[in-house]
Amino acid sequence: MPKEKMNVLFIITDQHRADMMGCYGNKVLKTPNLDRFASESRHFSNAFCTNPMCMPNRATLLTGYYPNVHGVRSNGINVPLDMPTITQTLVNRGYHTINVGKMHYNIWVMPYDPKDTSAENFDDWSVEKPNRNHLAHDNFPNPYYGFEECDLVLGHSSACLGHYFDWLKERAPEIAENVRKQYLHDVPIFGMFNDNFIPEELYNTTYIKNNTISFLEKYSEGKYDDKPFFIHCSFPDPHHPVSPPGKYREMYNPEDIELPSNFHDLENLYKHPYLKTHLENPPYRGALLREESEENIRRFTALSYGSVSLIDNAVGEILASLEKLGLSKNTMVIFTSDHGDYMGSHGICLKGPSPFNDTLQIPLIWRVPGLTSPGVTDALISSVDIPRTILELLNIKERYRPLGMQGYNMKPVLEDPTKKLRDCLLITEDEEVGPKGPLYTRVTHLITEDYKITKFAELPGYGDIYDRKNDQGELNNLWDKYKDLRLDLTDKLLHEYMITRSRFPTRQGGT
Repeated sequence: MPKEKMNVLFIITDQHRADMMGCYGNKVLKTPNLDRFASESRHFSNAFCTNPMCMPNRATLLTGYYPNVHGVRSNGINVPLDMPTITQTLVNRGYHTINVGKMHYNIWVMPYDPKDTSAENFDDWSVEKPNRNHLAHDNFPNPYYGFEECDLVLGHSSACLGHYFDWLKERAPEIAENVRKQYLHDVPIFGMFNDNFIPEELYNTTYIKNNTISFLEKYSEGKYDDKPFFIHCSFPDPHHPVSPPGKYREMYNPEDIELPSNFHDLENLYKHPYLKTHLENPPYRGALLREESEENIRRFTALSYGSVSLIDNAVGEILASLEKLGLSKNTMVIFTSDHGDYMGSHGICLKGPSPFNDTLQIPLIWRVPGLTSPGVTDALISSVDIPRTILELLNIKERYRPLGMQGYNMKPVLEDPTKKLRDCLLITEDEEVGPKGPLYTRVTHLITEDYKITKFAELPGYGDIYDRKNDQGELNNLWDKYKDLRLDLTDKLLHEYMITRSRFPTRQGGT
């Protein structure tokens, strides 16, 4: 490994299934740049999120804590301002930190209590001069959660705000006004796909690519006093509503999309003791556990593929710039996502609590100069492991890190793909939509190499167990079939749950 301090380029997408890349076995989706990057890096085939929702898992990646520790149990909870972050740790150790793209550390909608504030509030960013105290535009706090620079993108598809929206207003005011109107009249989180009126050169993926490359160019010119950098390059796509611009919109024909092998399982979901209630009373206006027609799922998948191909092109240009500027030899590069999407599995799409794998498994590709050789590993790894491993690789001593960071140091797996450090990992879901309804639930999963067990807080005595290797479509629940297996996995889940609980506040005295 290089003797000088290593840079970090952390690239993250949103709601991106693990199998939505060629290097993960997708035979239709074209991702030549990510496939090449994977062929040069440590490629994880068993990577999972810690929570399959945006805000909780992004807070975990920022802090190195499980949701019960950092407090962002579900979407709709701001990351506490006093929460230790790895970005502030890096700043304290001489790094320059920058975010380009989506963050989602504050809520996007108006808070229940008007005294609460959010620097990522859609309503404040959609107008020039909000009528109340706000943290948008020139009032945006800087630094922000340990990031010294922020180019913020809020939202998804063609309805994105933040610093990107201010940039768009300067270059294409008519398009920006259409963005504002789309947000006001068609809240984008509730749709599957949108018509896109934004050309490729003005689309948010291009904005993020260009600003990331611009930073790399300024850095190579010596404008940051030779400080090492940490870049959080965060694409809002392919999260719904999908709406890739230009040629990427028609790149994939919905008729060519192969539906998941378990697509016709929806009827059985209505017999499931947990899912039946939520399918009959869809939470959050169809943004969770959404049923859709075969035609719409094919179209949704085709547009998602287009969004990922555009991201692949952007990542290719960013990595080429890193190489061209002579920075690749001393820059760790990580590519991952915050969670997945059902995309027609079991006849549903988007996300939401269930016993199924589709939202839980994520892509993860990791290259460390002087350390990683090309290779695939099937070692289990969780999002909570990533922050700790980054700091280990940067040789940041434990006394300088956030107190009590959780997760595993996965450096041995980066050195040797045959290493196995985890025998299981824990995933929690803690969802509240509305005050105690229509969705008020807790779901916990335990993943082992061979099985996945899911328990539901509302259903004592019941759960789901799936054979990960022999039932990848998750059609055969083993809960009632193998009592010894059930007891063993339940005991393992309880143990993992106990050792990941918060130990805060810390003890202050002997008695």
